[in-house]
Amino acid sequence: MRVYVPLTLSGLAAAHRAGEVGPGPLTAYAVTPGLREWYVSDDIEELEYAALNRAASASLRLIAGDPGAVRRRVVVAVDVPDGQAVADPDHSLDPSSLGEVRIASTVPLVKAAAVHVDAEDAEKDVAAAAAVLGAADLGDDDAQFTVDGAEDHELLWFGVQEIPNLIG
Repeated sequence: MRVYVPLTLSGLAAAHRAGEVGPGPLTAYAVTPGLREWYVSDDIEELEYAALNRAASASLRLIAGDPGAVRRRVVVAVDVPDGQAVADPDHSLDPSSLGEVRIASTVPLVKAAAVHVDAEDAEKDVAAAAAVLGAADLGDDDAQFTVDGAEDHELLWFGVQEIPNLIG
């Protein structure tokens, strides 16, 4: 199963040093039954893109909680055995947890298929979004517009072998 683990650039650097993403339990995003029902698509690529975007939103939350983090969202795409990623059935249709899964233990970085990271030109919009995320959560339309502006940036695809250049 392909899962998308939200990180920050410093979290990616720590994972690279340790050779694993963790410690567990990890929150990740995947194509779950709830995500399929919400997205109403049978196209696996579209569903995986939706899961990736959910992870990018979670990365933004990590950035908002860490004033020292570089303002670029990071998502690591990792392949794990099907039973290792578990969705909470009580929250499967909760809009805030669509596609969310838990992984009980660390995940070896060698299982990563790719890394998705914002381009440098997204930093200003991601910083602005991180600053108003709480207000957006409380229903502030202007703040939500700012958050949406950051989400308009497409994450770039990088091979795992490129991690040293990303964190360097």
